[in-house]
Amino acid sequence: MAEKTDWSRRSFLGMSALGLLGLAGCSSSPAPAPKVDVQVPQPLLDQAASLRGGSAGMLSQKLYSEAANKALDKALQVFAQATGTTIRNDLVSGDAGDMVAKMDAEVKAGTSRDLAFVSDRRFVGQLHNLGALTDVTDVVEEMRALYGDPATEANNYCVFDGRWFAIPYHFIATGMYLRKDWYQEKGLPLKPYYTWEELRDNALAVSDPAKRRFGWGLTVNRSGDANGFIANVINTYGGAIADNTGTKVVFNSPETVEAVSFIGDIYTNPKYTPMLPPGIGSWTDSSNNENWLAQILGLTLNQFSVYADSKTKKNPVYANTHVFNGATGPAIDRPLAFGESNSFVVFKGAKNPELAKLVAKFMVGGSALLGVAKEAPCLVNPSWSKVWDSDPYYTGGDPAFPALREQTRAPLPVKTRTGFAFPQAPSPGEQAATAAYVLTDMMQSVIQGTRPADAVAATHARIVQVFEQQGYRQ
Repeated sequence: MAEKTDWSRRSFLGMSALGLLGLAGCSSSPAPAPKVDVQVPQPLLDQAASLRGGSAGMLSQKLYSEAANKALDKALQVFAQATGTTIRNDLVSGDAGDMVAKMDAEVKAGTSRDLAFVSDRRFVGQLHNLGALTDVTDVVEEMRALYGDPATEANNYCVFDGRWFAIPYHFIATGMYLRKDWYQEKGLPLKPYYTWEELRDNALAVSDPAKRRFGWGLTVNRSGDANGFIANVINTYGGAIADNTGTKVVFNSPETVEAVSFIGDIYTNPKYTPMLPPGIGSWTDSSNNENWLAQILGLTLNQFSVYADSKTKKNPVYANTHVFNGATGPAIDRPLAFGESNSFVVFKGAKNPELAKLVAKFMVGGSALLGVAKEAPCLVNPSWSKVWDSDPYYTGGDPAFPALREQTRAPLPVKTRTGFAFPQAPSPGEQAATAAYVLTDMMQSVIQGTRPADAVAATHARIVQVFEQQGYRQ
C-alpha cells in the first residue's frame, strides 16, 4: 500500500461540520460521505466532562480505503464537537521505514502525539522495547467488561509481563484470494486452504499470457505484502527468524534454505515465466491490489483491502473471488492465519493521556467503528467479541464475515513440527529486521544468482546485527 511517507494533519476543533471541507485527503475525487450516524455514548460524554477544552494529538496508520479514512475523520470530528475538545489526527503509511524511529524520537524530545493506532504485530513490540509506551491495562480491563474478549492474537502482541501496552482497535484478517472462475474452467478444486506447491502448480495451470491471465500475483520486491509472503513460506516449511522467546536468531536452518529455494525457483525457472505478470519484480504494496482489480491475476495474498475495494467499487472480480485462509507447508498441516489488530498506544509523556484513552474507548465500537467498517468491508473488523454482535452488519453484511470472526478466536499458538509456536513472543528484533526488508533483499539476491544457502547465511548475519542493535546478545 504505497502512500506518502510524510504525515498529513487533520484537526477537529469541536466547531461546525464545515470544518470537514478543509480536508484535502489524498484523492482528487472525494469519497462518498460515510452513511453511519456517529454518536458519542452518554457514559463517554460523562467521562469527558472534566476534559472539556482539552486537546490530544493522534497518529493514524493510514487505511487502504480513502473512504474509511474519511469515516474515521468524521468519527473524530463528532467526538470533538460532542466533548468540546480538539483532536489533531495525522496519517502515516505503515510501510514508511522510519515510522518507529520518528515516533521514538518525538517521545524522547517531548513532542510526541498523545496516542496512535498501529499494527500490533509489526510495531507494538518495537515501541515497547524502546520504552515509548504507557501501561493501558486499566483501559483494556474496563473495555473487556463492556465488550468481552479481544482477538486472541492481541494477547500475544499487546501484552508484556502480564500488562497491556496497547488497546486492540480493529481486527485485520489475513487472507488469500484466487480466481474461482479460472479454477473451475480447469477443473481445479476450491478448498479452504492449499499447500504452497499446489498453489504454484495451479497458478501455472490457469495462466494464459495471450489472454492476460497470470496465475501468480505475489511479489518478492520490497513491500509489506512480500515480507508476509516470504515469512509465511519459511514458517510453514519449519523455519523462523527467531526462537519462540523472540530473543535468539535461528534463521539459518535447512528448513529456511528449502523454503527460500522453493520461492526462488518460482522467479528464476523458465517453466514458471508464463504465470508471472509483467513488472512483478518491481511491485510495491499497491501493485497486487491494482493488478487484481484489473482482473489479470489468478492468485494474490493481501489484507482484505483488495476484497473491500472490489466490493465497494462493484468490480466484477468480487463475484469471481474465492477467499481462503492460506497455505500449508511440510512443517504444518493448517495455515498460519491469525491476523493482527490495529491497536491504540498511548505514548510516554502524553500531554493529555486521559483524553487519549477516552478517544480509544470511543473508536473501538459503536457507531464510530461501524462507520469505518462499512467503508472498508472485511478489512476493518471488530477486535472485541461482543462488538461482533452489536450490529446486523457484522453478522450478515458479507459472506466472509463468519470466517473472519472465527479468525479472531483462533486457538493459539499454532505449532510446527520443528518446534516453533506461532505467533511467537513479541520480538522487537524480528519486527525491526522485517521492517529493514531483510527477507525481500535476500530473495532479490537469490533471483540475481546467489545460492539459497549462501543468501540465507548472509541474511542470518544481517538479522543478528539487527537483534544486537535492539539489545539482544547472540
